[in-house]
Amino acid sequence: MTEQQKPTEHISFELRKKEARTVRKVVTFTAIAFLSIGLLISAILYFYVKGGLKAYDAKDDSEITVEIPIGSGLTLISKKLEEAGVIKDARIFKYYAKFNNESQFQAGTYQLTKSMTPDELIESLKTGKVYRKPVFTMTIPEGLTIEQIGEVVEKNTAITKEEFVSYVNKPETINHLMELYPNIVTEEVKNEQIRTPLEGYLFPATYPFYEENPSVEDIVLTMMEGTAMNVTPYLDYLESKDKTVHWLLTFASLLEREATATADRESIASVFYNRLEADMPLQTDPTVLYALGEHKDRVLYKDLEIDNPYNTYRNKGLPPGPIAAPGQSSIEAVTDPADTNYLYFLADKDGNNHFTDSYEQHLINRDKYITGKKE
Repeated sequence: MTEQQKPTEHISFELRKKEARTVRKVVTFTAIAFLSIGLLISAILYFYVKGGLKAYDAKDDSEITVEIPIGSGLTLISKKLEEAGVIKDARIFKYYAKFNNESQFQAGTYQLTKSMTPDELIESLKTGKVYRKPVFTMTIPEGLTIEQIGEVVEKNTAITKEEFVSYVNKPETINHLMELYPNIVTEEVKNEQIRTPLEGYLFPATYPFYEENPSVEDIVLTMMEGTAMNVTPYLDYLESKDKTVHWLLTFASLLEREATATADRESIASVFYNRLEADMPLQTDPTVLYALGEHKDRVLYKDLEIDNPYNTYRNKGLPPGPIAAPGQSSIEAVTDPADTNYLYFLADKDGNNHFTDSYEQHLINRDKYITGKKE
């Protein structure tokens, strides 16, 4: 190797090192770029899929009719849901259903909404019924008055008791419900003697609600639907007896307020039937309390003299209307009472009812279980 060649070789070596560094930089930057793009695409896909597993529009409760033909497979069903605008992506729904081993869906016509999640849609398609997970539930216990129901509504929603009671008592509300439920809400609720027209017409139950702030109209309609569902099976019975829904709810409300146990309702119903047949006043304390408009642990003799159409001590027959919201057990007891000759009953201090067909025995029961007097 000559002296003249050494500088050239040195320059060539330095050039190769520089080129290698450049190549490494290019490769590194390219790898980072591809990795970044890959991560970006993965993130986009992740959020897209995640979004596809949520409700299309959680605030849109408008119903969309979707027809699922007999024999439809998961691919076709997913496509129909996407075309109807119920889900964002048919492929996501399809693979999600497959991943969860869900494929046995029922044909039919469904009223679905964009606010339903894939899980809710899958449950609906499996059962043939529209299923949605409620935002909250509200329980209306049996035996409450309209005002007491208003208190429950106030505790569970942004609607005040006053707003609820005011809406329920509006003539416009009553007329609207008469139009929607002509077989349930009739002109009888407009009797001038009735204190609260829709008393007893809002069915006690646990109701699901699918939005955080339902309107007072939605709440009332939900409860009215509960009444319609529970009363409609008895319409033929009422017609055969020449009775009305108003009569049924009024009678049942007395049982609801008097009974301390489910088994007693049939016996108490028999007492009231026997008294009505014998042209005797019903003489039930809850009607006096309703007439007084206040809660009392004990009804006094002077309370029994109140001049009010709801006072069944002074007036024969049923009161003008229900005094509370009766539950299914009380409604059923009216239509299927016990077969007894009982004319009297009273509840002891432990809430147990004691029945008899003799006034003398009734007085003995009173002394024994209430006043504490001995024979």
